[in-house]
Amino acid sequence: MKFGIAIFPTDYAISMTELAPAVEQAGFESLWVAEHSHIPVSRLTPYPAGGELPRMYMHTMDPFIALTAAALASKTLLIGTGICLLIERDPIHTAKEAASLDRLSNGRFLFGIGGGWNREEMGDHGTAFETRWTLLRERVEAIKALWTQDEAEYHGDMVNIEKSWFWPKPVQKPHPPIILGGNGPNTLKRVIAYCDGWMPNRGTALQRVSELRQMEAEAGRGHVEVTFYPRPNAGDIERAAAAGVERCIFYVSPDGRAPALMQLGDLAKLIRPYLST
Repeated sequence: MKFGIAIFPTDYAISMTELAPAVEQAGFESLWVAEHSHIPVSRLTPYPAGGELPRMYMHTMDPFIALTAAALASKTLLIGTGICLLIERDPIHTAKEAASLDRLSNGRFLFGIGGGWNREEMGDHGTAFETRWTLLRERVEAIKALWTQDEAEYHGDMVNIEKSWFWPKPVQKPHPPIILGGNGPNTLKRVIAYCDGWMPNRGTALQRVSELRQMEAEAGRGHVEVTFYPRPNAGDIERAAAAGVERCIFYVSPDGRAPALMQLGDLAKLIRPYLST
């Protein structure tokens, strides 16, 4: 079992240059950051977890800049977007940022992506909620083309890139792992179709791992790694391991240095018995 730490990298959180080496030294394999470009004040879309939207959503730094700081402050720690809202991003610029980060980190980048939930946020980027999954797939496919082709081009219904030269290419070959977040009814089909890994949150996700294994076998494709966000207790870790999860991720507080380091210490003690399994 591998273990990671996640955080909303806010302007008032512990610095990424302090957190990354602390996470690495504590025995964790990876560090993940969330993304929200902005939050429209209208707040028409309800917060999925219920209640008021926490202020960290309004204060999140750009994930690629935050992860660059983390990469340069660590040596072996994997760094990932958890998740990048690719539906709100230009695919060419995002491909450039991600490839540059993979280069700067010497191949340690994990590209977590998702379709998002905030209609008004994505609407400000010109993205329609109803067609966001088509857009997501095409942007992923376009980014793969830019990463892997010397003269890259992509022609879809919503994304069009004429034959282009694009460098740098990522260090990882054929490209950094693309990991789809979420646990909707069609998520596993999307994972099989154009991703390398699955990153569900809680809920019924553990019961669907066997479904994923059957789908990957039927599609004749390689193993799809599963990353999961359990509650921070031994029971949840053991249930995840029994279901076939390969990586568990735990959030630490974005509310300053002391809370994050205290939680990191507690989580380091929690995972210690599982690091060799």
